[in-house]
Amino acid sequence: MDELSMTGAPALGAVAQDLLTGHRFADGEGFPASYREYVSRAGFSRLFGLWFVHPPARDGFTDGWQHRVAHLTKVFRRSYAEGRTEEFDWMIAPDGAWSMIGGLVVFAFSENGDVLLWDTRRRVDGEFDVYFSAQLDSLHRLGASPGEALPRLRELSGPFADRAAADIECLTPTVLCDLHAPSSLSCGCGTATSRC
Repeated sequence: MDELSMTGAPALGAVAQDLLTGHRFADGEGFPASYREYVSRAGFSRLFGLWFVHPPARDGFTDGWQHRVAHLTKVFRRSYAEGRTEEFDWMIAPDGAWSMIGGLVVFAFSENGDVLLWDTRRRVDGEFDVYFSAQLDSLHRLGASPGEALPRLRELSGPFADRAAADIECLTPTVLCDLHAPSSLSCGCGTATSRC
């Protein structure tokens, strides 16, 4: 992934390194090496002008993998459980199966409701298969690793990727409001003063 161009300063100090290296999936293994390398390079970012990648966040920051992305995984699974009950088989087309839903984990998302997922049920060379779900209404396999998935992902990103200043845009994570301790950082509530 070193071939991807990048703009901005990565907020690596907001990344929870202990979670990045210590988190374990059901198979007992951690995050794929490609994800750890990407996060160690870009931190919080937008890929191809569209896809938000939120790594594990240190305490005091919002939108980390363990917060926003974990919530989106729950929403995805709940939506697909309802779809299975209703026999909405188009939701797993063209490349999915109902049996895989419990093993799919969101790792990136767009503002238009699309998600990128790992199939955590198995790995090949330490990497999970990468899937794309358009507005939680389909499952497209993009590749056996992010490297294999990147060309298709860039194509899916279309005009967003074409307009982006770089493949990766580093983002500044939002600091949680702390009404009891002064801070010179903006907390996301619209102020940039010493207190919210």
